Amino acid sequence: MNESIEIIGTESLGVRGLSCFITTKNRKILIDPGVALGYIRHALLPHPIQVAAGERVRRRIIENLVEATDVVFSHFHGDHIPFKEANCYQLALQDLPENVQKLRCWSKSIDSPPGKIERRGQDLQFFFGKNFHVAESLTDGPLTFSQAVPHGVEKSKQGRVMMTRIDLGHSVFVHGSDIQLLDPDTIDCIIGWQADVILAAGPPLYLEKLSGELRQIAWRNALHLAKNSKMLILDHHLMRDQQGPQWLEALSAKTGKHIYCAADFMGKKPQLLEADRTQLYETFPVRPHWHEEYERGRAYTNSYLAEDVE
Repeated sequence: MNESIEIIGTESLGVRGLSCFITTKNRKILIDPGVALGYIRHALLPHPIQVAAGERVRRRIIENLVEATDVVFSHFHGDHIPFKEANCYQLALQDLPENVQKLRCWSKSIDSPPGKIERRGQDLQFFFGKNFHVAESLTDGPLTFSQAVPHGVEKSKQGRVMMTRIDLGHSVFVHGSDIQLLDPDTIDCIIGWQADVILAAGPPLYLEKLSGELRQIAWRNALHLAKNSKMLILDHHLMRDQQGPQWLEALSAKTGKHIYCAADFMGKKPQLLEADRTQLYETFPVRPHWHEEYERGRAYTNSYLAEDVE
């Protein structure tokens, strides 16, 4: 069996998320099996081309879950987990394959304040039953999990996330979910893990509230990670507008090595569909009431395949 890394769904692949499928000698590990589309952006619902991309990612997650031995949940935000009560653009628990509840489930602790995030964690805990394990700071075979680290900056209102280190035998892979490169201690943890290949969420440059100081911190931390790894893949929040590719290009020029987005790594053309939502509506007009019909199962994405976007 060949060790491999497959990135399934991220912003450069047309959806919100950071899902990936990692194959080691004896384990097949699916990390963050969730997908979202950004329900409203620029006052617009997801374009049907985005919806088609979401369908494709959901299908691939389900296909990988059939083969998986382990599933990992870094945290309980809607673009990283399946839902008990999903909308038509999300992955539903009831749509997962029958074998899923028998998988080893490794999860961040359910320590959110009472509310929807806590309920999502509890839904997953109930669904997986005795196979649900709080994994922070644990090691199991090739898997090592971090303690909870900031979702962005320390004391962020977005809470905390769990990172995953996987020993592939010939190299070390690290999944840095939603870290945004904003916390120096988190960066030190990744470097201490001696990571060869890093897949991490870059900074949310599309948010005007992200200060200049934090942008500089993210830049310095990206340089630090690039210097201390063989391959750095940055995506997720970073690729929600066209600043992301420009930032990666500048980072590559500064470091003298190619810094990847997920699409680059997978050998695919980047499709920043959320960033291009307004343009999609202008180029590919959507008939009235399409979304309402889609929610009722009366409209389809056949004529809106993401692969057709140039």
